[in-house]
Amino acid sequence: MHLLVCPFNFPLLSPPFSPNLKVVQGIDLNQIRGLGFDATCSLVVLDKQFRPLPVNHEEDSHRNVIMWLDHRAVSQVNRINETKHSVLQYVGGVMSVEMQAPKLLWLKENLRETCWDKAGHFFDLPDFLSWKATGVTARSLCSLVCKWTYSAERGWDDSFWKMIGLEDFVADNYSKIGNQVLPPGASLGNGLTPEAARDLGLLPGIAVAASLIDAHAGGLGVIGADVKGHGLVCEGQPVTSRLAVICGTSSCHMGISKDPIFVPGVWGPYFSAMVPGFWLNEGGQSITGKLIDHMVEGHAAFPELQVKATARCQSVYAYLNSHLDLIKKAQPVGFLTVDLHVWPDFHGNRSPLADLTLKGMVTGLKLSQDLDDLAILYLATVQAIALGTRFIIEAMEAAGHSISTLFLCGGLSKNPLFVQMHADITGMPVVLSQEVESVLVGAAILGACASGDFASVQEAMAKMSKVGKVVFPRLQDKRYYDKKYQVFLKLVEHQKEYLAIMNDN
Repeated sequence: MHLLVCPFNFPLLSPPFSPNLKVVQGIDLNQIRGLGFDATCSLVVLDKQFRPLPVNHEEDSHRNVIMWLDHRAVSQVNRINETKHSVLQYVGGVMSVEMQAPKLLWLKENLRETCWDKAGHFFDLPDFLSWKATGVTARSLCSLVCKWTYSAERGWDDSFWKMIGLEDFVADNYSKIGNQVLPPGASLGNGLTPEAARDLGLLPGIAVAASLIDAHAGGLGVIGADVKGHGLVCEGQPVTSRLAVICGTSSCHMGISKDPIFVPGVWGPYFSAMVPGFWLNEGGQSITGKLIDHMVEGHAAFPELQVKATARCQSVYAYLNSHLDLIKKAQPVGFLTVDLHVWPDFHGNRSPLADLTLKGMVTGLKLSQDLDDLAILYLATVQAIALGTRFIIEAMEAAGHSISTLFLCGGLSKNPLFVQMHADITGMPVVLSQEVESVLVGAAILGACASGDFASVQEAMAKMSKVGKVVFPRLQDKRYYDKKYQVFLKLVEHQKEYLAIMNDN
């Protein structure tokens, strides 16, 4: 059995399906039984005839997607949060500017004639892709619960949409944003349409699953792996002791529980949004991989780094990791940042402070700007991201979660320094999936359920998720990282003090 997975990330416009997709080359098409989609939670806007509508003042209809990390709706989200509506308790008490309600309100207030009045359909990108494949406008429970305030138990809350000025959706029975909702992995309509099949080079009628957001697909792809024989404490514990961390451009921290747990500043609890029958809490850092790139590429020594890495046929990060090993001498590599500290919220804090006004901070800079300085700044940035993960875990545990093991996937999980720092700083073992691109595994699990090859998502998770490697924390370094964490918390405390001083009249 082959399961085709089509994730689309970071689109600038509604993506058409591409013919002659390389993923099917050399494969017997008759063996492809199910198709699963995952994508970022970006907002796709179409008119009543399913044609793209512009989401900017330039009125370019080809640019009809508001990216997940777009922060244009700051004013709108602040007004939404001022309502203190009860739905906000299911997003950590404070709605994020990255969710869909503030973006929709921004469109209504800023692009009334060119977009809002003409709009017929607002899709989360994963749901757009499943519609494109099947012609079915049903939405995934995952998207609507996590980003649109839908409740798996109660449905839409009319009072919320009326209170924030989007009563339009109530009046048309939510037809524009979804009034047919299916669990992830449910089979959609009659499967792949002939048109979509031609575009993808596949056979029509292949089962297509209700989708997942990309991070949730990653969580699904790792969190259920069989860990027997790896010496992990979570082997004898329930799956709720595991935290899936999906780390790429941003990072998402996915923890599940049998009963709802309300964590201030952490999204959720969302029922059945990732693993059926479990409540999901989703912590996150808005930029992680993007922050590392920003710090490294903006340094004066970056051109030298590029030249030396290219000469060795290495990535810049592989070169930096080896350079750190050279300059650390007899001490553990993490100790190189004893007097250099970073607060990583260069794009605001998603969790657990839920404060998009926070800024990044670096303390301990010197005049020198050589390759050693770049390597140590890179290390301090990686450590800051791991310290942010520890901050999120502590908030989740204070609210009632009990976490013992991290399951990492995504692009940053390929970086051994990033993985080791997460183990050392949290004090927890890190499990890496056999398939590094676990987001693809998660989407394939959906396809396998839609095709009927597995009776449930849990069964597919157990069979399709595999442990690749386990990285244990170096507990002898614990005291050092405890002190780094103390400094980390002081940084944000001081930032707030500085803001109070400057705002004092």
